[in-house]
Amino acid sequence: MESLVTIEWLADHLGDADLLVFDCSRFVDMAIGHEKSGRPAYDREHLPGAGFIELDLDLSDPDAASAYTPLSADGLADAFGRLGIGDDSHVVLYDNSGAMWAAWAWWLLRSIGFDDAAVLAGGIAEWKDAGHAVADEPNQYPARTLTTAPRPTLLADRDEVLAAIDDPAVRIIDVLPPESYEGLFAMYDRPGHITSAVNEPMGSINPDGFDIKSPDEMAAGFGGTTDQRAITYCGGGIAAAASAFAMVRAGYTDVAIYPGSLEEWTKDPSLPMVAGDQDAL
Repeated sequence: MESLVTIEWLADHLGDADLLVFDCSRFVDMAIGHEKSGRPAYDREHLPGAGFIELDLDLSDPDAASAYTPLSADGLADAFGRLGIGDDSHVVLYDNSGAMWAAWAWWLLRSIGFDDAAVLAGGIAEWKDAGHAVADEPNQYPARTLTTAPRPTLLADRDEVLAAIDDPAVRIIDVLPPESYEGLFAMYDRPGHITSAVNEPMGSINPDGFDIKSPDEMAAGFGGTTDQRAITYCGGGIAAAASAFAMVRAGYTDVAIYPGSLEEWTKDPSLPMVAGDQDAL
């Protein structure tokens, strides 16, 4: 199974006995300044037979300061196992907003050594546009055992990012809009970007979600070389996962996500940032 599948592919395989489908949707509520669960929308309509993953509650460390700090590898394996994912499962993940939430779940599965997962191009919106049925009956798959084979290099912590600032061999990539990168507005405690980071906005790479493209077409949206270490970040790690997913599909071989991203980085005034043409803050 490819890492990105089409609506047509899923429609042909939806009844496969070993295929599990999960809705990973969340909603960004600008009025309250953070995300909300996509569970109410899932309860109204979802792909037939799909389960639901509550990204912050199911997969995140409840004791961490940042909302999407992943559980340990063993914790993730237990969590995915409770959701029904086992060693022999094939998994398709989708969401309601350009696949970045699905990409986050895909990345966490990959970080513990599970490679039989794919993101659905187009999500539920294109599924409905193609005339396929939706359901309102919730589904919980039976619990399974998922074995871990952790890949710690897929997740970078703030110490690795700090060391990368002065390491020309590593590219730190800010995937937020240019206005945020330049410090024209701030959603977190300090404006601007991590010192030495380059700006490759996720929205310019995947403006309408993920399309099925050749590796060469996808690679045209990124800089650096495909074998260079790259660390993506955003506000809380989710958009960074979408860009990292696209980079892997484009043939980049050493990509990590910084889950804490600006939510963590901006809280510590000792961690260097740049806003516009200013010196490090």
